Amino acid sequence: MKKSSGKLVVPAIKKQNLIYFILYAIVCVCWGTTWIGIKYATLSIPPLTASGMRFVIAFPFFYLIAISKKEPILYPKGKMKFFWFITMFYFSLPYFLIGYASTHVSSGLISLLFSTMPVFIIIFSAIFNKEKCNKQQILGIFIGFSSLLLIIINQGMDIDFNNYTGIIFVAGAAALHGLCYVLTRKHGQNVSVLTFNTLPIGLAGIGMTTLGYFVEGWSVSDFSLQSIFGLFYLGLVASVGGFLAYFYLLKRINPTILSYVFVIFPVVAIYIGSTFAGESVNSTFMMLVLLMLIGISYTKYHTSDK
Repeated sequence: MKKSSGKLVVPAIKKQNLIYFILYAIVCVCWGTTWIGIKYATLSIPPLTASGMRFVIAFPFFYLIAISKKEPILYPKGKMKFFWFITMFYFSLPYFLIGYASTHVSSGLISLLFSTMPVFIIIFSAIFNKEKCNKQQILGIFIGFSSLLLIIINQGMDIDFNNYTGIIFVAGAAALHGLCYVLTRKHGQNVSVLTFNTLPIGLAGIGMTTLGYFVEGWSVSDFSLQSIFGLFYLGLVASVGGFLAYFYLLKRINPTILSYVFVIFPVVAIYIGSTFAGESVNSTFMMLVLLMLIGISYTKYHTSDK
C-alpha cells in the first residue's frame, strides 16, 4: 500500500481480488441456499409451477439489467438452435427435475447430487470435444461416485420408488447442465452473459408456469407464505444474484478455481438443511460427504483447463 497526500491507497489489483472474493462467496452462499429455497417453494406449490414462477420473477430484473447495459436480448444470427436447446435443457427441464426431487429428497442430498455436474462436464468433453480423460480424473470420478452411492445408502435404507426417482431426476439435471456447459464452450463463446440468460429464463418461466397451470391445476389461494417466500428468494437472490455473479467470474478468474463452488455449496446446503429444515446428519454421512468432495476436487484439479 502507498500513501498519497496523506491518504492510504489500496493497489487496484488487491481491490479487484477483493471483489472477486466477495462475488465468489456470494455464489457459494446463493447456490448453497438454493436447495432449501426450492424445498420451501414446493411445500405448497407444485414443482413444475414453482420452477416456472421462479424464472417469471427473475426475468424482469435480467431484462432491465440487459437494457441498462445495452446488451442484446436475442441470440446472434445462426444461434437459434442453440438458444432453444439452452431454453429447454439448461433452464426448463433440469429445474423441473430438481423441483420434483425436492418433494421427495432432502435438500442436502440434492445439493450433493447436483455437485457432480463438473464430472459430467469432463465426461461430455471427452465425448463431444474429444478431450482425453486421464487416470487421475478417472480415479477422482470413481471416488466421487462411489462415495455418493454410499451416501445414498447411508441416508435411505428405506428409500421408496419416489425417492429413487428423485435421485435419478437430480442426477439427470446435473448431466443436462454439464452437457449445456460443454456445448456452450463450442457454440456460445460470442454470447454475452445477459443475452445467454435473459430470454431463455423468460420463455422457460412463462412456458413452465402455463403448462403447470393445466397439468398441476394450481390455485394461488393454496400457496403458503413459506412457499411464496421461497419463490421470491429463488427468483431474486439465487437466480439473479447467483447467476450473474457466477457468469461474471466465469470470464475473469481461473475456471478450475471457479468450479470449486461445486465443492463448497453442498457444505453450505447441508448446514442450512440440518439447521433450518431438521434434515438428519450423522458422522458417517459427513465422512462420506468429505470423501466425495475430495474425489470431485481431485478430478477437477487434474483437468486441462487449469
